[in-house]
Amino acid sequence: MRTVNNVLFIGIAAVLLGCNTPVENPNDKTPNGDSTSVSVPERDVMTYVTTADGTMGFVAIGKDYAEGLNMSPERTLTLNPKVRYQEFDGFGAAITGAAAFNLMQMPADRRQKLLVETFSPEKGMGYGYVRVPIGGSDFNSRSNYDYTCCDTKGIENFGLTSDEVDYIIPVLKEILAINPDLKVMGTPWSCPIWMKVDDIHSKKAYTGSNKWVGGYLNPDYYQDYAMYFVKWIKAFEAEGVHITSVTPQNEPLNWGNSMSLYMPWDQERDFIKMALGPVFKREGINAKIICFDHNYNYDGKKDQLQYPIKIYADPEASQYIDGAAYHSYGGSPVELDNIHKQAPEKNLYFTEQSIGTWNYQSFGQSLMSEMKNTCIGTVTRWCKAVIVWNFTLDENGGPHGGPGACATCYGSVDISSKDYTTLTKRSHYYVIGHLSKSLKPGSTRIGTSGYLPTGLSAVASENPDGTYGLVLLNENSEGMSFFIEHNGKHFEIQLPAESITSCIL
Repeated sequence: MRTVNNVLFIGIAAVLLGCNTPVENPNDKTPNGDSTSVSVPERDVMTYVTTADGTMGFVAIGKDYAEGLNMSPERTLTLNPKVRYQEFDGFGAAITGAAAFNLMQMPADRRQKLLVETFSPEKGMGYGYVRVPIGGSDFNSRSNYDYTCCDTKGIENFGLTSDEVDYIIPVLKEILAINPDLKVMGTPWSCPIWMKVDDIHSKKAYTGSNKWVGGYLNPDYYQDYAMYFVKWIKAFEAEGVHITSVTPQNEPLNWGNSMSLYMPWDQERDFIKMALGPVFKREGINAKIICFDHNYNYDGKKDQLQYPIKIYADPEASQYIDGAAYHSYGGSPVELDNIHKQAPEKNLYFTEQSIGTWNYQSFGQSLMSEMKNTCIGTVTRWCKAVIVWNFTLDENGGPHGGPGACATCYGSVDISSKDYTTLTKRSHYYVIGHLSKSLKPGSTRIGTSGYLPTGLSAVASENPDGTYGLVLLNENSEGMSFFIEHNGKHFEIQLPAESITSCIL
């Protein structure tokens, strides 16, 4: 079975003719073909199309505004810049130790091609936000390799490891050379083991059978752990990688995973207000602190419901917190509306979703559901960013950690370990690409009105460069044609059946 790169831009002739060129498609209806960077003629509107049947994979088609009056107002979707919502920070995927390891095994020219195609705002999709583990996670460069950056007791023993030095930082540097405005979020999966206790009150050293899993942060080490964040941030910034934001703990209500730390809301509150916030201020760290970073349903723990709201209720903690982050492994994105209604002054972020054998029935099914729920379903509920899980894994879903780690996950892009050249680009790759290409960093979500039939979803933005971005999802089994209008100008658009179309106006 042959798998090669998707078409990022179709040829000039296809753009000029406004036609769709079928793409070879032997692998689970995943778009295939050799990606090229073609200088397309200047047009009024650029559209990018991906179809669930795999015949189009981010195919670029230019369009011009129609002349004369719009004679079909009843079939017109109108952009309304006067209705304004949140500002977007960007969209992307996680650069874990495993993701970076796989990228660094690729031939340099092929890696550069993939990174340009993904991260370049001009020549590619313009991914603009990545999430990076602070220390180890459940996806490191080697299987069953759990670590932090200070495994020898004493914060003076902090030091970056091979995952950061050999893989993550080099990849981030290559991405920054392509997209200097890249934003980076840091998240720990566990504090150093010597900082763990069985219970917050007894302060007895953690006695778990696998000490990487579970346990609580010892309050005696709040200051040291805050300095751990500072040292990690400064080490990355010394390499030219600015850290935009951090979360205090990945999935704080998850006692499992191959690396974890249990941090209920009251402890995260205390850690932020007593240590992390004040230490950041003292050390001149301007990275945003984003709390929670877990599921919509709070893992069913009644005493943890509305976790961020409980923390915001403390003014001392709240002053240091930019907002809250959510994952989608439990509950509904409607929770984002609930949190925003109670704390509209705080920001919201979507920071993790995995795909794998358990939920990836087909490329097309995933493409539709992820754009609807993970993407449009979060950005229309006030999220400033959408970041999915591993950017790249190998064909075996690795390297991944030991018991508790996902052994059946896919990357947004899977790289064959047989040659580190053959790529399988999955639905995550495209849905994030459609957001990032049209809803630019620093843009503001705006309103739409008019034509929006059943099965059609839309989200729009006003971009900093004066353009407008629009993402359209057609879940219907038939294509549709209608008009897009803004500022008195209009054009006709054709949406294929079960497709995503991004527009830059």
